[in-house]
Amino acid sequence: MENIETNSDQEVMIRMINIHKSFGDVHVLEGVNLNVHRGEVIAVIGPSGSGKSTLLRCINKLELVNKGAIEIEGTIIESVDMPDYPVASAQQVKASLGKTGMVFQNFNLFPHMTALQNVIEAPVHVKKMKKEDAIVIGKQQLDRVGLSDKYDTYPSKLSGGQKQRVAIARALAMSPDVILFDEPTSALDPELIGEVLDVIKKLAEERMTMIVVTHEMSFAKEVSDRVIFMDNRNIVADSPPDVFFNNQEHPRIKAFLDKMLSNKS
Repeated sequence: MENIETNSDQEVMIRMINIHKSFGDVHVLEGVNLNVHRGEVIAVIGPSGSGKSTLLRCINKLELVNKGAIEIEGTIIESVDMPDYPVASAQQVKASLGKTGMVFQNFNLFPHMTALQNVIEAPVHVKKMKKEDAIVIGKQQLDRVGLSDKYDTYPSKLSGGQKQRVAIARALAMSPDVILFDEPTSALDPELIGEVLDVIKKLAEERMTMIVVTHEMSFAKEVSDRVIFMDNRNIVADSPPDVFFNNQEHPRIKAFLDKMLSNKS
């Protein structure tokens, strides 16, 4: 596997150690190891079924691992058959998970709530924030993603790109240290993809720590600090984008890139 040289002075935000995950008899992740440093943008690419989304969902415990340990900002949030990595207290685990936002490919907005109501729901009910304070933050985050004119609009009246931007604002309203994006543009029409990627690019410029599972090769090439390629239940390559795209010798990755880039042409 190619390995990127990382700055040892950078804070490790997320550490995944020997992660195994199965669904019944189907092995999805086998011995995955990954470090994510503060301010990094990591693009995760690879064929369907290679474990990309499962990798993300394990980080915030939407999926529980069968073996391995996961650490967020120095707190062990999960450890199975890893006695050297004792799990923190339930309170510490909850606090660490609260620093991790996630944006799904299918938006997951509440249809009976306006854009602003969707954004303030978690700050009010999870963080126990006063509603008037949450409204101020919610409007700030909707402004941040270019939706200052959509506070009172219901999801049914929004385009796919606007819905996804509301979902990003919702994640940002919780003041996360890390945001996980699970194929944020895959449910969008081609003409709407750019508006969502532009928002993610702005967050990258602000040095938000992000892991982005994506099929958008141009985004991975232009915005990420590292590109991770997953195949056969593990990380096959982990390198800077210029190395990954311009000096690629791995036959499986070359075939994947040729296919993806030809589909875009």
